[in-house]
Amino acid sequence: MWGDTGRGKAGQRQKFGERAGMRAAYACDPEQSRGRLYPEEESHFRSPFQRDRDRIIHASAFRRLKHKTQVFVEHEGDHFRTRLTHTLEVAQVGRTIAGTLGLNIELTEAVALAHDLGHTPFGHTGEDALAELMAPYGGFDHNAQAIRIVTSLERHYAEFDGINLTWESLEGIAKHNGPVTGELPYGLAEYARLQDLELHTHASAEAQVAALSDDIAYNNHDLMDGLRAGLFTDADLEELKLTADSYRQVDQLYPGLEFKRRRYEALRRVFGVMVEDVIAVSRARLNAAAPESAQEVRELGHAVVDFSPDLKERIAEVREFLFHRMYRAPAVVEMRTRVTRVVEELFPLFMSRPDLLPDEWQKDVAEAQNETAMARIVADYIAGMTDRFALQVHERLLGGDSERVAGGL
Repeated sequence: MWGDTGRGKAGQRQKFGERAGMRAAYACDPEQSRGRLYPEEESHFRSPFQRDRDRIIHASAFRRLKHKTQVFVEHEGDHFRTRLTHTLEVAQVGRTIAGTLGLNIELTEAVALAHDLGHTPFGHTGEDALAELMAPYGGFDHNAQAIRIVTSLERHYAEFDGINLTWESLEGIAKHNGPVTGELPYGLAEYARLQDLELHTHASAEAQVAALSDDIAYNNHDLMDGLRAGLFTDADLEELKLTADSYRQVDQLYPGLEFKRRRYEALRRVFGVMVEDVIAVSRARLNAAAPESAQEVRELGHAVVDFSPDLKERIAEVREFLFHRMYRAPAVVEMRTRVTRVVEELFPLFMSRPDLLPDEWQKDVAEAQNETAMARIVADYIAGMTDRFALQVHERLLGGDSERVAGGL
């Protein structure tokens, strides 16, 4: 990107860690990176982690997040979150927390921006459908699929497949939710044969920040999106422990405030409560453990970035509320049924007619040596679709009721 050649005198390079706000001994130092699977001459004006972040932003899979959903199907409204807006919110939260804890902001942001690259169309509904279809062929997991995308499916560079991220970014994508044990998902197992990401340990503190930032972002915006969709009311949220205090604070400060402003003021305070809790708890854990390096963080045997037990309990109440009132709301369930059928009908069609796949996929098709390899190609193709593209392809190839699905509820 941008003609980086890595030329320039080492003495003229800025300290990348200082530029990234890195102050803590346990932060990931870009100048001590374990490097890339395919050696490249690094840039003299961008750190390895900044370069990772930029490559992720320029990836085709990142652009497609614009038209992939969180809960609501992409066409159901312009104001609901998509995977892209969610990802940007996660990155913003991650930058704040990482900077406050003295961690490497650029690595945190890279992991945050990549964490949802492997998601299918139609949110978790699409993933559930594809996972069931792929069960005989090694399964499907969106975290493992993100690794597959950045190490194989993005094919733009002359010298390698994927975007050749640093070890630290790949580690963060693979295990930001914690160690990966037991039978590995297909995408991870495939890459583990090429490079050891130490899947049995926790990830860096930066990747742990990205994971908690994901929780903060979706807890907050699912409440906002559910309110906007009319699936529950502000009065309902005033009964939940996590949100009740924020509504009371707003009413005390701004009596009679117009309802949309009241809602926004309350939920932004909820957002702040979660961020401040993570910072306080994580700072205390890091001070207690006193790790002297990023590797010591990985080997502690427990996470260092987390919520307090009290906040976990309040968040669990919110998730239970959202499960019943939003994720299993009749309108959402009806849409889930319709879009599940789209995935379930496209998969066997492409398995029996791989010639229907685009020309750029035909080389892979020709090289597939068995049914499992063919199924993986089909899964890669379907997983990469946006909501609208999946509906369009289904309508074009199978007809049926895709127009009714696309018309909303």
